[in-house]
Amino acid sequence: MCTRVVYLGPNGNNLTARSMDWKDDIGTNLWIFPRGMVRDGKAGPNSLTWTSRYGSVIASGYDIATTDGLNEAGLSANLLWLVESEYPALDKARPGLSIAAWAQYVLDSFATVKETVDALKDEPFILVTDGVPGEKRLATLHLSISDKSGDSAIIEYIGGRQVIHHDRSYQVMTNSPVFEKQLALNEYWQQISGTVMLPGTNRAADRFARASFYVNAIPKVEDPKVSLAGVFSVIRNVSVPLGISTPNEPNISSTRWRTVAHHHQNLYFFESALAPNIFWIDLAQVDFSAETGTVRKLDLGPNQGNIFSGEVSSAFAPSAPFAFLGPGAGPTPPQPEPSGP
Repeated sequence: MCTRVVYLGPNGNNLTARSMDWKDDIGTNLWIFPRGMVRDGKAGPNSLTWTSRYGSVIASGYDIATTDGLNEAGLSANLLWLVESEYPALDKARPGLSIAAWAQYVLDSFATVKETVDALKDEPFILVTDGVPGEKRLATLHLSISDKSGDSAIIEYIGGRQVIHHDRSYQVMTNSPVFEKQLALNEYWQQISGTVMLPGTNRAADRFARASFYVNAIPKVEDPKVSLAGVFSVIRNVSVPLGISTPNEPNISSTRWRTVAHHHQNLYFFESALAPNIFWIDLAQVDFSAETGTVRKLDLGPNQGNIFSGEVSSAFAPSAPFAFLGPGAGPTPPQPEPSGP
């Protein structure tokens, strides 16, 4: 569920787009978070704590998690579903971080992909998952990040181990299978060439192949309007029509909304499947300072159906921050089997 693509244009005209695919209303609102926020990883007694270094604009999920966003340094973060995810067992030697706050920790703390990867490769925390609201399954997610330079990384937890794929060429992420296998599948379609044939279903591997071809086939231009239109056309091409879901394949669900982060211009665009307009936030017009900046919320309404247009930073209203999902809100994560007799 979901697709993420990075457009690499000339002279730093780099953009990241993502679609949010989910079978029901995911309760998304947009939030402004300033610098200087004291955070708690919401993973129990030994939770990670930090203070935000960068302000950000984010899209929430159920107002309990950060699913997508752009910070004032031009770093974007995107959470997507990956059913193969397996997170490490709890380790009292390291602090815990709720998966609901994973993307926000990155946006709060880092300016570039390299800085993020350098910090995360030593695994300074244990990622703790929890239940999806209203469902009998745990959140199994992977994280993509991209920055002003066009650098990109994909972070997954496979077999309980963190795996980081870091390279500017990693422009696309979808869902199953794991990223390494997606790259192998995409090699096949690259040999055929997208001008001859491309896979057309809603399956994650097919969306990966189409997004990979189209994001590199569209013109690479400096004009931000043209590049924005091109990126939106790609992310719409890999979106799932509204009303479609596959009960036996939860990775295929309707696209609820799409975002585009323009890294160089620090613009964050939002498009709902139920609203006629694209609107955006110019991060340069937001007060992110720790002294005078405040948490603010843009209420998107049921199914993100409220109508907005143009630049909307002034439409955000002061609000208490939402609380990240913590342990005990969903099904109990499976525990490893004891070893020995």
